[in-house]
Amino acid sequence: MPQTHERGSSVESSPQTAGSELTVRGMSCNNCVRHVTEALQGVPGVASANVNLEQQRATVRWQRDASPNAESLIKAVEDAGYQAEPLLVDAHPPGHQSWSPLSGWRFNVVFGAIVTIPLVLAEWVFQLGAERWYHWAAFCLVSPLQILGGARFYRGAWNQLKVRSSNMDTLVALGSTTAFGYSVWGLFSGWHGHLFFMESAAIITLISVGHWIETKVSARAADSLRALLNLAPQTARLLAPNGLEFQVPVSHLKVGDQIIVKPGDRIPSDAEVIEGISSVDEASLTGESIPVDKAKSAKIYAGAVNLHGWLLARVLATGEATALSQIIAVVQHAQNSRANIQKLGDKVSSIFVPIVILIALATGLWWGLAPESALAVSTWLSGFLWYAHHPAGPLASAIYHAAAVLIIACPCAMGLATPVAIMAGANVAAERGILIRDGVALEKTGQITAVIFDKTGTLTEGKLTVCAEQDFLTDSQQAVGLHKIAASLAKPSSHPLSQAVAALSNATLTPIDWQEVRGSGVQARLNIHDPTLASATFRLGSINWLPQSRVQLPPNQTFVDVWSARGATILGIAADDRLLGWIALRDAVKPRAAEVIAQLKRQGKSIHLVTGDNKLTAAAIADQIGIDRTNLFAEVRPEEKAEIVKRLQSQGQRVAFIGDGINDAPALEQADLGIAVSRASDVTREAADIILLRSEIQAVPEALALAQATLRTIKQNLFWAFFYNAAAVPLAMFGFLSPIVSALAMGLSDLIVIGNALRLRRWKHRGP
Repeated sequence: MPQTHERGSSVESSPQTAGSELTVRGMSCNNCVRHVTEALQGVPGVASANVNLEQQRATVRWQRDASPNAESLIKAVEDAGYQAEPLLVDAHPPGHQSWSPLSGWRFNVVFGAIVTIPLVLAEWVFQLGAERWYHWAAFCLVSPLQILGGARFYRGAWNQLKVRSSNMDTLVALGSTTAFGYSVWGLFSGWHGHLFFMESAAIITLISVGHWIETKVSARAADSLRALLNLAPQTARLLAPNGLEFQVPVSHLKVGDQIIVKPGDRIPSDAEVIEGISSVDEASLTGESIPVDKAKSAKIYAGAVNLHGWLLARVLATGEATALSQIIAVVQHAQNSRANIQKLGDKVSSIFVPIVILIALATGLWWGLAPESALAVSTWLSGFLWYAHHPAGPLASAIYHAAAVLIIACPCAMGLATPVAIMAGANVAAERGILIRDGVALEKTGQITAVIFDKTGTLTEGKLTVCAEQDFLTDSQQAVGLHKIAASLAKPSSHPLSQAVAALSNATLTPIDWQEVRGSGVQARLNIHDPTLASATFRLGSINWLPQSRVQLPPNQTFVDVWSARGATILGIAADDRLLGWIALRDAVKPRAAEVIAQLKRQGKSIHLVTGDNKLTAAAIADQIGIDRTNLFAEVRPEEKAEIVKRLQSQGQRVAFIGDGINDAPALEQADLGIAVSRASDVTREAADIILLRSEIQAVPEALALAQATLRTIKQNLFWAFFYNAAAVPLAMFGFLSPIVSALAMGLSDLIVIGNALRLRRWKHRGP
């Protein structure tokens, strides 16, 4: 076995996609995170942006052909109303987070609790609210909190004002300042009525507590993404040319390096096995629960776990080019994407704060200038609701109720309704090997009426084998053999049918002028010494293509009829116009295909099958899995699949196309919803809206059901956000909600939206 050594940084690092990190200030909630993320993603050349509210950081990854430009990022953040600067080197190692009451929202929570709790006890328990000495004591306690704790809200409001915008910080700053300013005026003017020092402190404290809890709770929605980010190990076992083994940082690996993966190791990079046999757990990448056997020439992926054997592998991809990085990029893109349904929330949020300020101003004028009218309306409503408390005096009532209106309104709930649900849904899907590209893809799932399945690799295993053959070779031609001719023609092709035929013989002939006719077959001349075949053009292809190439087919095709009826694909081998033989290939139908088709039918969707097989073979497979023959499209060329999608769309259908990936790109793009059953390494090349990394066919209804559950959660969140504000603002206007209750309710509204989205973490697919 190789010896283990440590190797330093002298190893050349592989080229990685450049990244930039920023410290972002002024973010107070996840709505701010969304605005900063959108601003960063709008910078030309940015591939993805990930913003962390708790750490006040932004991590930006640039496209491969883009030059990192931190200045453009900072300008974009500042234009959005926030502050940013390049991240300074942290004294702590990566991933280390020290707990401190002065970090994040903790200062406001800890200091605010120290100030607010004694004031609440003094007023509500000991009834000291009217004492003059208590007013001075409250002023001394609350002033530092108003200045230090309120600074975060004031900065946020000022930054938004500079870009002619407003947000929740604007409302909190106005509400708490109104209560505090009135109290200071009353204290120094000798006012003997109730002062609102406790209310101003409670507003800052309770809203800070709400934001602190929101930060913690919403972070759970990103747990799956963090788990993906932590999958790849930090070091790799590099095998040097001299046979020594070195521990090196993964970032130092280069394509072509040889790495050793021992039992229990996480695979550091995408690679191809050179030596060894093992089983690999790829569940964290694909959702596949069963370990995958790996031997020579097998592909292994970064982040998977080697379970048993020792493997020697050659690095195929590093950094952002690995399958794991591609999956992470798709999940991040989905989290930061916008659904069309979000436009309504964004439109309301953009005008919400100015409207609330006007309503608060009107409320204050009403209670201040026409207190009898306001009190009469409130008293009448008390008969239907509950007793409403009103401070003594028109001015105190005006300040009290206006502050309640400012605080109760919550634009954050509307802004969070869609993004937090998309984040939770995308993460849960990723755990199950389902990649959802964006929020628009989620919306599409609720409109699908028809589902088109491509056969090979989707409803079938995609592992074709030759099950029967018939040859018409003469005695002299038998020396060459049908297997050798067929394998020689098929070997240069990457088509699954050709690969299955190529496995018939290791001994092959050199093809001359080899040509592949897409969707039909291959043809070439072969270097054969038999005089009857020496100058012939050989063809291997479908039953329909051979006659088009002037090949004479026998009238009696019993072989074709029998094996087509059994669901096999028939290929013919010909020399010029003479048929040399038939080969039947069969691809096993996936075990639960019929069950999945039945599930989708019960959901009211019409199911269609498209395949390049002849009609007899296609009909046999359709009967086996429960698809009506009237919904069968056979003998279809790859380029014709998109036309079939168009045909159904012209009939008013909303079509989901499910294919095995790259070859189906035109149909996936044409469909209202494209679903690709793919390999992890093909993620970034897919044209699909949803990518299934699991081979089980039941992933199809599971993906549709999960997407629909996420869409349902978005609608529930939007309803709650609109309902909350529609009900809460009038209640505050008429005096039924105090500023303290308003602050508490505003924080709860965000938590309800986030908590509802987090229910997706416990979502389970209900099968038949």
